[in-house]
Amino acid sequence: MKSAGEIMEILEAYDETKSFRAASELANCSHHTVKRLVEQRAAGQPVPEYTARPKITDDHLGTIERIVEETRGKIRADVLHQRLLGMGYTGSERSTRRAVSNAKKAWRAGHQRVHRPWETEPGKWLQFDYGDGPVIDGVKTVLFIAWLAWCRYRVVIPLRDRKMPSVQAALDRCFRLIGGVPDYVLTDNEKTVTTMHVAGVPVRNRQIVTFSRYYGTQIHTCQPADPASKGGVENAVKIAKADLLPTATNLRPAYRDFTELEAACDEFMAVVNAKEHRATRRRPAAMLAEEQERLHPIPAKAFTVVFGSSRKVPAKSPMVTFENAQYSVPYPLMGQEVWVRNEGAGHDTKVVIVHVGPDGPVEVARHPKRDAGVVVNGSHYPHREEYVPGFKKPRAKTPTEAQFLAIGDGAASWLQEAGRQRRGANPGEDGAGRATCQTARQCRGGSRPGARGGQQPLRPRGPALHFGIWDATYRSVPGARAAVVDPGHQ
Repeated sequence: MKSAGEIMEILEAYDETKSFRAASELANCSHHTVKRLVEQRAAGQPVPEYTARPKITDDHLGTIERIVEETRGKIRADVLHQRLLGMGYTGSERSTRRAVSNAKKAWRAGHQRVHRPWETEPGKWLQFDYGDGPVIDGVKTVLFIAWLAWCRYRVVIPLRDRKMPSVQAALDRCFRLIGGVPDYVLTDNEKTVTTMHVAGVPVRNRQIVTFSRYYGTQIHTCQPADPASKGGVENAVKIAKADLLPTATNLRPAYRDFTELEAACDEFMAVVNAKEHRATRRRPAAMLAEEQERLHPIPAKAFTVVFGSSRKVPAKSPMVTFENAQYSVPYPLMGQEVWVRNEGAGHDTKVVIVHVGPDGPVEVARHPKRDAGVVVNGSHYPHREEYVPGFKKPRAKTPTEAQFLAIGDGAASWLQEAGRQRRGANPGEDGAGRATCQTARQCRGGSRPGARGGQQPLRPRGPALHFGIWDATYRSVPGARAAVVDPGHQ
């Protein structure tokens, strides 16, 4: 049976050619069909409606629909065809595929999920989820991503793992970044939140219940394997991963350390929250200021039960003692309180150190576990020059010395060379006691060829004589006495 579109094309071809056979060639049909349709139109009869013809699958259509319903539209047509053959079906697999396809379309139409816009109140809902972070030092990181529903404000915090202490630290820091605590927090059914389901009812983790009670909020979870129930944060995860993970599309280089990843997350939050949102036509950062009036206040002290044992960092040494061993922390934390705990088992056990500051808990150090001894991370100490035995950096004690050293590095090198010659410890002296050190010649251009083709000894000239610095050392350098008495001495 021809469709309405095909009938229009056939009639149009006949109107152009005025020939049944020519129109049939253009419309790719029989000339008898063209004649019948033209005669029906001339008689004023309506375009014939489609009438379904009997199919070989009609006798088994009930069975096909029942199996599709039982399998929730998942059954494969080839599998169902084999079952129908055992029930006396004589049709081809192609006919079965058509019947199964129509049955699945009818089933999906009757079970279609209908979404409606989520209209929430300010201060009510916060959604959070995780995304795979970049690999740093061979270890895969985690991105904690939160989304405040009313103002669409996004928070991205990098984590080293998804364990309970890290999750609670991220939530506390998130609350402090948005300036308050919402009524409800929605997330997935991870073990840190839900331990099991009984008759479809989630059983909450006791630690997360204690945490939520401390902050005055409630933790809710979405339906298992149903990301659409928290689509707002799912979209935020997609955007954050596309921007923060080094890929060929964003041309972002690999991160050298965890601190660089934290800076990139802060920069991402500043940019994305300052842009106008498509749904609200407003900037999330501006709307957050309005929503903060509806958020609950944050406790002044963070929830630290899961962070481990408290330790006081000494005022003059950035080291903390934990289970008979000492571990370093960043030197700005000297004199402050930190929390130390073990994480992992066996040879992979790590010592994690957390500091609770104004912005919430932050992991500041992670060391391999030791039974005794000292574990030091060089980046935890301020930069200092490497100590060289016998080398002492000149430091001005008088205004005259300060003026002389202000000439440049050559002045300091000249004094160091002169001091070594006076002590007789200059490895660059030759047998005649003459100075040939290259660094000593930086102050006044160095030595010149002597009368015998050798190097002329270092002589005080210019700034050394002017400032009187040479008086204390000239006697130890060959030629110095003559240079002081007679500045024109060669």
